[in-house]
Amino acid sequence: MTTPYDILIIGSGPGGYVTAIRAAQLGFKTAIVEREHLGGICLNWGCIPTKALLRSAEIMHYAQHPDAYGLKIEGKVSADAAAIVKRSRGVSAQLNGGVGFLLKKNKVDVIWGEATITKVGEVAVAATKKPPMLPQNPVPKGVLGAGTYQAKHIIVATGARPRVLPGIEPDGKLIWTYFEAMVPPAFPKSMVVMGSGAIGIEFASFYKAMGVDVTVIEVLPQIMPVEDAEIAAVARKRFEKLGLKIMTSTKVTKVEKGANDVTCHVEDDKGGKQVIKAERLISAVGVVGNIENLGLEKLGVKTDRGCVVIDDFGRTNVPGLYAIGDVAGPPMLAHKAEHEGVICVENIKGLHPHPMDKLMIPGCTYCNPQVASVGLTEAKAKAAGYTVKVGRFPFIGNGKAIALGEPDGLVKTVFDAKTGKLLGAHLVGAEVTELIQGFVIAMNLETTEEDLMHTVFPHPTLSEMMHESVLDAYGKVIHT
Repeated sequence: MTTPYDILIIGSGPGGYVTAIRAAQLGFKTAIVEREHLGGICLNWGCIPTKALLRSAEIMHYAQHPDAYGLKIEGKVSADAAAIVKRSRGVSAQLNGGVGFLLKKNKVDVIWGEATITKVGEVAVAATKKPPMLPQNPVPKGVLGAGTYQAKHIIVATGARPRVLPGIEPDGKLIWTYFEAMVPPAFPKSMVVMGSGAIGIEFASFYKAMGVDVTVIEVLPQIMPVEDAEIAAVARKRFEKLGLKIMTSTKVTKVEKGANDVTCHVEDDKGGKQVIKAERLISAVGVVGNIENLGLEKLGVKTDRGCVVIDDFGRTNVPGLYAIGDVAGPPMLAHKAEHEGVICVENIKGLHPHPMDKLMIPGCTYCNPQVASVGLTEAKAKAAGYTVKVGRFPFIGNGKAIALGEPDGLVKTVFDAKTGKLLGAHLVGAEVTELIQGFVIAMNLETTEEDLMHTVFPHPTLSEMMHESVLDAYGKVIHT
């Protein structure tokens, strides 16, 4: 039996390891349990390695159109699947080691194994069983192993996994989740992507850039369903211009496997049926929280639709038990998990942190073109009872965008017509995932249209479009 911990966290993804570090900074004796790889899915199989893949796709896109920049590339530009994957895995490995360093630096104990909460204040850790789908990283040096550990506060940060649809279960060969899609042994000639959320669209964008014939199938009428409809329409137009085939209001009803291909039977909302054959199918129909085999049921922890129910400070209905990140429900984003964990431990410390406003959490999709948003869409603002003023500014009116060769895109802002409050911002185009934070800060500071209109934006930058969009909402736009 070890000395009791103040805080023990199950899971070392972005939410878990950030929470552990902040807890240690606050003076808590802290431990973190990890069964497989420091940094969790995000760092090892999600946010980070996919961005490495998408960077390769971006370079490929530019290399295929050198004449647009006054350049010549002799010979055919080709993609090396093994080299692209190796670079992506190398990026993850570097950051994986960095997480281990940070935990050690902050004197957080790492316990290697699979955790079960046996009772309030106690966690049993068993030796890790290697999941069949994921390569196992080497066990870090100096970590603790199987045993029983005591803790005053236990925080569940076990993340989420791909949702599986009955009859279309991933097999690791013909039907992929994002795990297999991230490490292809070679690029298939054709692919169906089922689902047009962030995961589906990012992989569709990546594989199309690599020369794969890609068809995206979305059951809802709009691709990227959480985004503003106008932004999604602009993105779709650009995707189709780049060669993506997109089918909305359509569902996959059956999948038949061949020796090295799949046959997808699809049906649209009007009853029309088609058959699409492709070498691979990516199932990207969402994720579900990892709530099983933790002992939560026996302890009476309340769950809802596969996620743990928490209050504004990560507390479950069982005193001493908390949950953060994907396992605690949407939005299932790494930055939400990190902030949620900090709020949780600061509240335990008695620092009285402010609850997180989920409307202030930005969402980013790193496809080509990029999409980023925060706050209410125009439709949701109207549904909430606001009278709105909407501003728009196209990339084609921005000097920096034209100089970059990126004239396709749109910046859209939504304001409360009565108060000037910024209700939402929605962007599609080059580098908008970097621009969105300006609007996030503005919303957190309760900035009005007057504040934004009197802010000086540097020239020439893409950020000038943010300013022009605000001006447009109030009839003062300059460059259109």
